[in-house]
Amino acid sequence: MPVPVPRCPGVRTKLPVLGWLPRYSGAWLQLDLVAGLTVGLTVVPQALAYAEVAGLPPEYGLYSSFMGCFIYCFLGTAKDVTLGPTAIMSLLVSSYAFHEPVYAVLLAFLSGCIQLAMGLLHLGFLLDFISCPVIKGFTSAASVTIGFSQVKNILGLQGIPRQFFLQLYEMLRRIGETRVGDAVLGLACLAALAGLRAMKSRLPQAAPAAPLAARISHLIVWTSATARNALVVLSAGLVAYSFQALGSQPLTLTGSIPQGLPAFRLPRFSVAAPNGTVPFQSMVEDMGVGLAVVPLMGLLETIAIAKAFASQNGYRIDPNQELLAIGFANILGSFVSSYPITGSFGRTAVNAQSGVCTPAGGLVTGALVLLSLAYLTSLFYYIPKAALAAVIVSAVLPMFDAGIFRTLWRVKRLDLVPLCVTFLLCFWEVQYGIVAGVLVSGILLLYSIARPPVKVSEGDVLLVQPGSSLHFPAVERLRDTVCSRALAAASPPRSVILDCCHISSIDYTVVVGLAELLRDLRRHGRSLAFCGLQDPVLQVLLAAELEGFQHFPTREEAERCGGAELGGSGAAPLTSETSLLPAGLIQ
Repeated sequence: MPVPVPRCPGVRTKLPVLGWLPRYSGAWLQLDLVAGLTVGLTVVPQALAYAEVAGLPPEYGLYSSFMGCFIYCFLGTAKDVTLGPTAIMSLLVSSYAFHEPVYAVLLAFLSGCIQLAMGLLHLGFLLDFISCPVIKGFTSAASVTIGFSQVKNILGLQGIPRQFFLQLYEMLRRIGETRVGDAVLGLACLAALAGLRAMKSRLPQAAPAAPLAARISHLIVWTSATARNALVVLSAGLVAYSFQALGSQPLTLTGSIPQGLPAFRLPRFSVAAPNGTVPFQSMVEDMGVGLAVVPLMGLLETIAIAKAFASQNGYRIDPNQELLAIGFANILGSFVSSYPITGSFGRTAVNAQSGVCTPAGGLVTGALVLLSLAYLTSLFYYIPKAALAAVIVSAVLPMFDAGIFRTLWRVKRLDLVPLCVTFLLCFWEVQYGIVAGVLVSGILLLYSIARPPVKVSEGDVLLVQPGSSLHFPAVERLRDTVCSRALAAASPPRSVILDCCHISSIDYTVVVGLAELLRDLRRHGRSLAFCGLQDPVLQVLLAAELEGFQHFPTREEAERCGGAELGGSGAAPLTSETSLLPAGLIQ
């Protein structure tokens, strides 16, 4: 049952938990427990694996996996969303935290502050300026980068650089050093994960009237397929423990993980270095553009996931409330040594498929992570790195959307430009790819504003119809189009009708350009009439008191008047006392 977004004023607007908590029931509790446990079995192995992607010790993946669950329960507006470490965010942390936990935790704190400020200022609309081709290009490149970064662990290779092209070169050069045990186990885990994923996608719904044995079998298969990450990692750990007991170890293991909960304390605002202490200002300068990229991508992932699942389940979300939730989660997460977190598409899907009813399912997930940190870290020693690498590869493969290239080719080929620019440059540096993609998308948007479609119809009068609103970059093109057609040598003298039915707004520069157009046509014995003006545009033009301005409610009336008979409903003559235009335009 979907959880409605509270609409009451006051505190309920900022505390969505008060919208569903008073109506909480025992039936919801049962479903939330099942969903929370299922997601918890998924998040623990993924957290260990994503810490490797971020270039941090494995315990930091677990440190990043529980605070977001607790915070989102109180502040989130989507019942399905789970916050925690993700593949994309881990890749960004690897780029901007320099594999230093102190930098990663400080990055989480600063990102949370930026996200919280954006939520308080209602700046969620800024995400609308990141186009879908840019997002698709980034996520596709990230899936390839993250997937290749784990091949070295599947092959058991050590000392491979993290830069993509160097990494690819070194792996090909040292392919002969592959550890057979790691390779066999890694490929087996990949096959098992793919098989369990396919099994779940083809599993039919269990009929309520089916025999008890059939329903139990369905539950076992569904649980095994849903918690496939935990099942595969547990099986691989048992294999590694068996080898250890026999006195030989052909696998590369995760190793020791500190046991116990992280201390609750402020993030460190300086770090010790061999030649002294790096102050806060220098740390911020080192992270550079990451302080913009990390918060924006975190928000983008969370809001996109929340909107997707909210639309599927028939309820609404508040984007600015989501900003507050992710901001608080990152700020408080940094107090327990978390690196930046965001919404996880894979775990959110598991949450939704498990039948979660409210965000309270996150409390169960967070509690399971805390129990793992407190009591199970000694068992994590035996988890093979190849198994964790297989979990990551299996998680990021669906992120690569090969079909988007074919779709854009059919729909709008120009959108392939920001997609390809983002995709290719992300292999060099993530920030360059995102920034370049946004810039290219902005340039294409500005070009469409500067060159709107203009339809010109020949006849007794010249009918000109702009296809969209006019803004200052477009007025010169409109003037050139009208003058070149109306004043052509081979063209008989005729008047011009400007059909403005598609124009909903104009700016001052457009008013100046129209005044110059009226003057040019009048100098050559032509007249210009406007028709179909919407009220806001008409009011602006009347206030400007353009000399010779005349307008008609419809195109038909303007065409009936025709030629020299145009007139009658224009503004008063332009005077220097009331004009909104520069004096140089007054004749």
